[in-house]
Amino acid sequence: MATYPLETPLPAGLPVVLDTNAVLSLWMFEDPALARLRAAIEEGAFTLFTREDCLGELARVLAYSQFKQSPERQAEIAAAYQARCTLVPASETPACELPACLDRDDQKFLELARDSGAHALVTRDKLVLKLGRRPVIAARFAILSPERLQSLLPPTT
Repeated sequence: MATYPLETPLPAGLPVVLDTNAVLSLWMFEDPALARLRAAIEEGAFTLFTREDCLGELARVLAYSQFKQSPERQAEIAAAYQARCTLVPASETPACELPACLDRDDQKFLELARDSGAHALVTRDKLVLKLGRRPVIAARFAILSPERLQSLLPPTT
């Protein structure tokens, strides 16, 4: 099955949506394996989009007790991420119907990618990654892992 073609080298300001697990990997866990991707985001290589409900989910997840993040650190992570994003309102008239995610919490990220005109939705969720092969999605945006997006970055010199 086809997937949305991302041109390489990636154009500057590529429009992208990060789901909550990608944001956690980059800002809370500061995954060293994704250091190049984080640096590229910090340098403005991507235009990030979010919505209020996505930010609400991020705040809720950052507060999970298993992450042991102080309220100050939670606010710092959320603010650092939000400062890099363009806020998109939820669409009242969607451009197309999307397949339903098994986890309803993931649906908003598909909708955001569709409604914002993003070229990529970045996630580690295996079920969401599979949706990238669906024709209605593959015609509009790519769904890929943070590792895959990082591999598309130009080599550092």
